[in-house]
Amino acid sequence: MSAAIDSFLAMMAAERGAAANTLAAYRRDLEASEDLLGELLSASRDDLMKLSGKWANLAPSTVARKISALRQFFGFCVDEGLRTDDPSSALPRPQARRPLPKILSHQEVEAIFAQIEEEAQGKEPRAVRLLALFELLYGSGLRATELISLPVSAVPRDAPFLTVTGKGGQQRMVPVSRRAQAALSRWLEVRGSDSAYLFPSRAKHISRIRLYQMVKELAARAGIDPNKVSPHVLRHAFATHLLEGGADLRVLQTLLGHADIATTQIYTHVDSARLVALVNERHPLAARRREG
Repeated sequence: MSAAIDSFLAMMAAERGAAANTLAAYRRDLEASEDLLGELLSASRDDLMKLSGKWANLAPSTVARKISALRQFFGFCVDEGLRTDDPSSALPRPQARRPLPKILSHQEVEAIFAQIEEEAQGKEPRAVRLLALFELLYGSGLRATELISLPVSAVPRDAPFLTVTGKGGQQRMVPVSRRAQAALSRWLEVRGSDSAYLFPSRAKHISRIRLYQMVKELAARAGIDPNKVSPHVLRHAFATHLLEGGADLRVLQTLLGHADIATTQIYTHVDSARLVALVNERHPLAARRREG
């Protein structure tokens, strides 16, 4: 890796608080571009124009991510005086359409919870742990990484909130339902560990891969296609079902820990019927039509 990329990543971590996964993604994309073009610090506009052909077989979303990394890198180089020009305007401009999130119906969520609640009727630690994990994924909308890395100290005592550390080290308060509080209390009773993590494992805490596996396995036992369910899909279900229930988009943005409300707005597609009904019922012109 070139020294310029190394400096760029250090800046992203220190000044912008980029998360480890984000930094790793930038690293992969910038190093892959250097493999194609040579050292990026000396890349010309003509060099960047060649990337369009080299990326021809990649998905538009992948190309858009690589372009974003390169634009930010070259902007950094100009700001730091490492280059006098920014050649990134020569990069291709794919129209990447953001995919809509997978959605679970209320009935599917109920089937999953019916299964895990039945399994957790006793005090078998793994079943009780899985119940607590699911309650926080669907009941509080946590990201997988946020959930598995929760410290025991984050568990609410006097107030029904979790203190969650999200992307870029940003902390937020997340409400915890009475159901989730009950599940957490049951888990703490049978947890049997002095680890600082709420969901410990032999290494540190359970991994994202293990959480992913547990979610898939439970879905299959509940008669739901495992391909439809993942920790992130449960987060989507949390957001979607809150909107359906009348939640404000700004409130949802805060709960999900989105820096930009544009990210949250992707969930509005699932609530179009309610929005149309709201306009028809509440708009002043609708009232005039009824009077007429």
